[in-house]
Amino acid sequence: MAGKRYKYSFTNKNHAAKGVVSTVCAGISLGIFCVASLCSLAYHGNGGIYLGAMGLAALGISIYGFIMGLRSFSEKHKNQRFCKIGAMANGVIMVIWLALFLVGLS
Repeated sequence: MAGKRYKYSFTNKNHAAKGVVSTVCAGISLGIFCVASLCSLAYHGNGGIYLGAMGLAALGISIYGFIMGLRSFSEKHKNQRFCKIGAMANGVIMVIWLALFLVGLS
């Protein structure tokens, strides 16, 4: 009995542009988080208003990236890999930033 021959076809789908923007926003927000954490460690928790402004800007970038990640799912005939990565990463980073701000308020 001869083995079955499977036919695979690979398409050249481009990545969704908004998905790439979403992933870049997640990287920027994560980078700001790392820099702010190191600065806070260096100043022994007394970073002041500058670190708060950096965190607020990073939260805004994360929210924007999350929205762009969700909107990128509507692009037809595009590769959705970066859409999924960007939306999930921005969602997690956004929750971390919100939790950090709520802990700071109390």
